[in-house]
Amino acid sequence: MFAHVPVLQDEVLAHLRIAPAGSYVDATFGRGGHSRAILRVLGPEGRLCVFDRDPEAIACARALAAEDARVTVIHAAFSRLEAAGPALRDGILFDLGISSPQVDDAARGFSFRADGPLDMRMDPTRGQSVAAWLAEAAESDIADVLWRYGEERRSRLIAKRVVEARRRAPLATTLELARLVHGCFPHHGGRIDNATRTFQALRIFINDELGEIERALDVALTLLKVGGRVLVISFHSLEDRLVKQRFRALDDAARAAVNDTTPRFRLVQRKAIQAGEAELAANPRARSARLRVLERAA
Repeated sequence: MFAHVPVLQDEVLAHLRIAPAGSYVDATFGRGGHSRAILRVLGPEGRLCVFDRDPEAIACARALAAEDARVTVIHAAFSRLEAAGPALRDGILFDLGISSPQVDDAARGFSFRADGPLDMRMDPTRGQSVAAWLAEAAESDIADVLWRYGEERRSRLIAKRVVEARRRAPLATTLELARLVHGCFPHHGGRIDNATRTFQALRIFINDELGEIERALDVALTLLKVGGRVLVISFHSLEDRLVKQRFRALDDAARAAVNDTTPRFRLVQRKAIQAGEAELAANPRARSARLRVLERAA
C-alpha cells in the first residue's frame, strides 16, 4: 500500500463550504484522501460522486462505496463529468496531475528514479504508452511535445537522440529514457533532475491532460448550483495558467454583464491559495500546489 497525503485538505474543506445534505463531485479520486475528508463533514443525506480513470484508484473508490452508500463511483476521465447525471452540484473538486502512489509505483512508468516500463498512461488499459509513441513519432513531433508541455530548452537534441537510439532498439524503460536525457546535458547536478521536464511533457501529452482540463471545466460550469463552487488544485505552471486565465475571464465577464440571463461566475479570491508552513513541513510535495476557487453567482 502506498501512502497518499491529500494536499490543501483544510483549505479545500473551507472553500467547498460543505452543506450536510449537499451534492459534491471529487473529479480526481486518486486514493480518496479528499473524498474521505468531504464524507466526514457531509451528512447522511449528502451525496458524493467520484471519478477516476486509473483502475487502481477505482478499486479503492469501489471499496469505499461498499462501505458508504453516499458514494457513487464512475470509472472515466473527468472530462466526462456529464456521466454524474443532470443533478446540479454544490461543489466540484479537481486535484490535477498524478498522485503519489502513481509516482511511487515503478510499474506505472511515471518516475525516472526507478526502473519500470515506459508507460505513463493514467489508464494503462486504454490508449498508447509513451514507449509506443516514441517508437514511431516523427523527430519534429517529439521535439514539439517536449517544448510545448515541458518547456524543455534541449527538446530538439533530446528528440534527435531518441530517434538515433530507436534505430538500435526502441526505448522500453524509464531508466533508458532518463539516461538518454541526462546525456544531453553537460552537468547532472542541480536542484531539479534534468529528466523532469521530459517526463512531465510526455505524461501530459500521452494523457491529453490540458485538453482534459479544458473539457472538464466546460462541463463543470454547467453542473453548478447558484452558490456552488469549482475548486482546482494544480501543480505546475501550464495547468495553473490554463485555470487562472479561464477563471479570470469568467470573473471579468460577470463584472461586465448587464441584465442578461447567462450564468455568472466570480473568483472567490484572485490570488492562488498555497500550503502553509506546517503542511509543507509534513508534506514537501505540497510546495508546488496552487488552489483556485470559482463560484457560480446569482
